[in-house]
Amino acid sequence: MARQLRSVGLEFADNAPLRLVFSAQLSASPEALYAALADDVAGWPDWFTAVTAARPVDDGAGREIRLKGGTVFTETVLAREPHSRYAYRVEQTNAPGLRALLEEWRISPTAHGARVRWTFAADGPAPLRLALRLGRPGLGRAFRDAVRNLDRRLARSPGI
Repeated sequence: MARQLRSVGLEFADNAPLRLVFSAQLSASPEALYAALADDVAGWPDWFTAVTAARPVDDGAGREIRLKGGTVFTETVLAREPHSRYAYRVEQTNAPGLRALLEEWRISPTAHGARVRWTFAADGPAPLRLALRLGRPGLGRAFRDAVRNLDRRLARSPGI
């Protein structure tokens, strides 16, 4: 059963009760990385293995994401800053305990590609926040695997 989460703004990425931040270097350009994140939403399952289905909704103003295990997120895109930032807030989910969730992808150019920083900002009761903190290594591994897969995919098909 989907539950409505609290509406938060972009500042939540900086002041959420729980913030998990991960970063990685990619050989892909900031332009290619941004296009894969923001413009090719349906392609997410091809590189982010936790995602089983992804589709843009409302002419790209939102997304519907399905994860392994049956979790579903209905999201609103809050920031589409070409080649530098893509952020979205979860509006509804069947995941228990969450009160608010926002994810932000920041992209910066480097001498050999791009650096990406993913912020997972959440609010929920203390036991959920503890569980997410304890799950940080797993989320970090999922992030690293995903961006490695994405970098390989972009190297094979730079026009994605």
